[in-house]
Amino acid sequence: MTDGSSGGQPAPAVRLRIGLLGAARIAELSIVKPAAATGHRLYAVAARDESRAKEFAERHAVEHVHACYADVLADPEVEVVYNPLANGLHGPWNQRALDAGKHVLSEKPSAANAAEARLVRTAAQRAGTVFMEAFHYPYHPLFERVCELIDAGAVGELRHLEAVLRMPAPDKADPRWRLDLAGGSTMDLGCYSLSCLHLLGQRYAGGSPRVLSGRARERADLDGVDECLFADLEFPSGVTGVAGSDMAASEWDFHLTVTGSAGEIHVPDFPRPHLDDSLVLRAAGGERVEHLGRRSSYTYQLEAFAAAVCTGTPVITDAEFSVRSMELVDAAYAAAGLPLRQPTPV
Repeated sequence: MTDGSSGGQPAPAVRLRIGLLGAARIAELSIVKPAAATGHRLYAVAARDESRAKEFAERHAVEHVHACYADVLADPEVEVVYNPLANGLHGPWNQRALDAGKHVLSEKPSAANAAEARLVRTAAQRAGTVFMEAFHYPYHPLFERVCELIDAGAVGELRHLEAVLRMPAPDKADPRWRLDLAGGSTMDLGCYSLSCLHLLGQRYAGGSPRVLSGRARERADLDGVDECLFADLEFPSGVTGVAGSDMAASEWDFHLTVTGSAGEIHVPDFPRPHLDDSLVLRAAGGERVEHLGRRSSYTYQLEAFAAAVCTGTPVITDAEFSVRSMELVDAAYAAAGLPLRQPTPV
């Protein structure tokens, strides 16, 4: 189903009580619909503007409205904190939520830079609770199928990996352009491509890649804010890669391409299978298109998170994963001659 609805799925044995930090636009797709699909409870919400939190709660049947984020963390009934705040606020509030003993599902990137990601990792280890970064695509059958095909030798020996995301520019007032909120194309889009190649590299190319070079275009009148950044990568096995993003492109393009000695796997929209769940395999036998289902990757993600909370099942995008991903983000910025992002003071 395209909207992430449950399609009559039974309620989970344990219904998580979720507290939301903020009423972000992404929340409807990333947590509201998945919670409805999986039977978990939207227990509490707070926002900078309490009236906005009340409106959000009424629209999405959130059970309680709190006056501030700290009150959500202090609520003993809140088991899980979902953090969709601006990028620069992810790290500080992730640490506070973990220190409050909550399980945390954080929007990506989970920190402003690798140093802060290490602090979040330490907080998660100290708390002994589940921390999960909301890179949702690896939990969907579409990404799993890419891995199955590589495992089966469908493209032969791996040669090159490319993950590129392009989209038209958000409004000039959009917070994604604000350096003080750890904004920029790489933080919003490019982190998907870098995390994806990290995952594939760990499994198929001897480990995470290193950044060889980077090239960026800054947003007009916004020094240090990348409108576009692409990086050339090399993996320990010798496989090459290209990762990056353009947040001021003429059209949408979120593709992943895996090239081997005997063929190619092309995924037109790897982070958004709810819009396009197709995969194209091109090999000696010709071209084959597969469809892996439009059930939302965010719904699969929440199921994986709940399994970690309730049964201790490991997650792919844990705090260690976040550190490795942010090391690549930092390296891409450094290679392109742009400053690393910094946390936003709370």
